[in-house]
Amino acid sequence: MAIVRQILQTKGYDVYSVPPEATILDALKLMERRGIGAVLVMSGDKVHGIFSERDYARRGVLKGCDVKTQIDEVMTKTVYYVSPAESIEECMAQMADKKIRHLPVVEDGKVVGVISIGDVVNIMIANQKSLISGLENYILGRDYNQ
Repeated sequence: MAIVRQILQTKGYDVYSVPPEATILDALKLMERRGIGAVLVMSGDKVHGIFSERDYARRGVLKGCDVKTQIDEVMTKTVYYVSPAESIEECMAQMADKKIRHLPVVEDGKVVGVISIGDVVNIMIANQKSLISGLENYILGRDYNQ
């Protein structure tokens, strides 16, 4: 069973954030520059919230906020976390249950990375391909360990 740590070892431990007083535009520029769909809203190591493309659409544009609006006015304040030892299946269940697409990864009280639904799906697909290959080899009687 795959765990969150495996995703972070592949994608990296980068954590992108903006301070609560940053503007929507500041966050969007960072997200575009890094090719990501969400940023954490942080002061030092303290997480205040998370801001995603979905937040921009639903709480920014649809509510008439302009890009100079402070991020803490439109961010999602409830943030769910996972540990590096959490299983991918548990992450998928949490994302589906909470209807979220990003999970910060916390170890020893510190954010050490962020995983997305895309990361989780990709590793699940890779695991399924490996399982299928192993089953095909078993059925065909191939043994590559000799």
